[in-house]
Amino acid sequence: MSFTPLQPATLTRQPDGTPYSPDYGDVYHSAAGGPAQARAVFLAGNDLPQRWQGRERFVILETGFGLGLNFLATWAAWAADPQGATTLHFVSVEKHPFSADDLAIAHAAWPEFAALSAELRTHWPPLLPGVHRLLLAGGKLILTLVFGDACATLKKIDAKVDAFYLDGFSPAKNPELWSPPLFKAIARLAAPGATLATWSVAAAVRQGLAAVEFDLEKRPGFAGKRDMLVGRYRSRKPLRHTPPAERRAIVIGAGIAGCLAAERLAARGWQVTMLEAGDGPGSGASGNLAGVVRPHPSIDDNPIARLTRAGFLAALQTLRRLGPAVRWAACGTLHLAVDAEQEVMQQRTVAALGFPDSHLQFLDAAAVSQRLGRTQAFGGWYFPEAGWVQPPSLCRAALAAGGSAITLRTQTAVARIERHAGGWQALASNGGLIAEAPLMIIAAGHEATRLTQLAWLPQRAARGQVSHLEATGLPPLAHVVSGHGYVTPAVDGLCCIGATHKLDDPGTEERIADHTKNLERIATLLPGFIDGIAPESLHGRVGFRPVSPDRLPMVGPVPTGAPPSGRHLPMQEGLWCVQGFGARGIVWSALMAELLACQIEGEPLPLEHDLVQAVAPGRFLLRKLEG
Repeated sequence: MSFTPLQPATLTRQPDGTPYSPDYGDVYHSAAGGPAQARAVFLAGNDLPQRWQGRERFVILETGFGLGLNFLATWAAWAADPQGATTLHFVSVEKHPFSADDLAIAHAAWPEFAALSAELRTHWPPLLPGVHRLLLAGGKLILTLVFGDACATLKKIDAKVDAFYLDGFSPAKNPELWSPPLFKAIARLAAPGATLATWSVAAAVRQGLAAVEFDLEKRPGFAGKRDMLVGRYRSRKPLRHTPPAERRAIVIGAGIAGCLAAERLAARGWQVTMLEAGDGPGSGASGNLAGVVRPHPSIDDNPIARLTRAGFLAALQTLRRLGPAVRWAACGTLHLAVDAEQEVMQQRTVAALGFPDSHLQFLDAAAVSQRLGRTQAFGGWYFPEAGWVQPPSLCRAALAAGGSAITLRTQTAVARIERHAGGWQALASNGGLIAEAPLMIIAAGHEATRLTQLAWLPQRAARGQVSHLEATGLPPLAHVVSGHGYVTPAVDGLCCIGATHKLDDPGTEERIADHTKNLERIATLLPGFIDGIAPESLHGRVGFRPVSPDRLPMVGPVPTGAPPSGRHLPMQEGLWCVQGFGARGIVWSALMAELLACQIEGEPLPLEHDLVQAVAPGRFLLRKLEG
């Protein structure tokens, strides 16, 4: 599969100061006044703010984010409306996004939006392809940016949209953004009664929208333009999802996956009971002193690369949002090549992807040696914003953010679960009722398949042992170093190295042989770094990671395990899981928690459809059917 790098926009102006795209030969908004145009065409054209008033949730989709003017005008109108929707989703596609610095320059022309622009730019993502979710206005305004070609990406978006802003460059300049395939994608996303508005009344636009069941009318245009176009979706196709009437849930497992899932539900008004067999949050596989958070790029940008990139960016946002209660450091991570061949591959990958230096760089051996203060034979990847996280602190911070909406019960082992008329019950080994709720989420790590409802899930336990080294006897280390093993900078006076990986080994004891393996890996990665350290002198920690056959997470509704009918899998009503993170729990947990909450609520999803399918638990049953 070929990969096309993202091409950012460059801020250019016409002589009168109007922002202009030299690539498309068109302006981003009329010279007559940007905010007024946004309000007259897109807000009023979709009968806003009236249509969002009294709604719990309202979803808008825009076909060209540009400078963000329509978004800022919509945000301002929603914020000023005491009857506005409780939660506003704004989904916007942009093939050529601007940098935050260019947005700052452009937004200076609209001082009325200064505070909103500053908040937007604080959360503005790096210019990387894919879906980026920004939580603004205390999490009540959710901006989902999709960086990529609209015709391709709209096919991968999963949302039910109440209002469309069709605001690409003119049909004559950018015909693909007004083409029949794009109109079909819009119709697929339209909720019953959805509206649209655009300044374009071109005949091809009207014909294309009418062909996908939009009833259209012309209205007076803005600033001397005679007409604009509005429409309403006439199809009465049923909604595919009905949000739960009662927002109570049980989460089994208080590791990173379970705690972040509970926090995301709590933010949406759910009451969550968490059941943890151990002594506290993060007492299982999430109990390590420090874990590494970094993406895993590939030259073809395969699904694992896309998921770890999206997960990494979501993790950074979550860590910053949860604040100082989480112990972590964006100290930068070096992933070193083991030989000249791998070094060449890494260099080619960086060149092919064209990612911003703030996300990924290739450093040659001399630059790596300078950063580490020691001579290294090979270069490698450098992730400036990556680093280490202490998982138990992340678990605790997530639960604290959920406040009284989350009730944690520790030393509470669940022996089995059962479905009853009122929902799901968690039962103890003696058959006693522990808790019940309409919805249940399994985040029990490697123990999950002991439950009958997940016994079919092809998940295995991988035993991993981490070794702790006294930092006082080691050369100073400013970055996480990974590759053939990994080593962290000092955390509480200890550097973490590891980790071993052995499937289906239930042993919980520390093993000298495993400490030896960890030391051998670091000796290869950083020659001389651990000289003189005897494995017999080390201590560490043993944990068990839940691993899937394809090394991707397993997140979503839980199938019954019965054979599918066609490609339709029968699901167990009200039962969900967030499983199979393997060694990438910190990277994936925040994104998967948001995905799970959006699936449960029926909100726009924070991932492309193909990636949602790639992590769906039922994928293994479908593969069996396909042979």
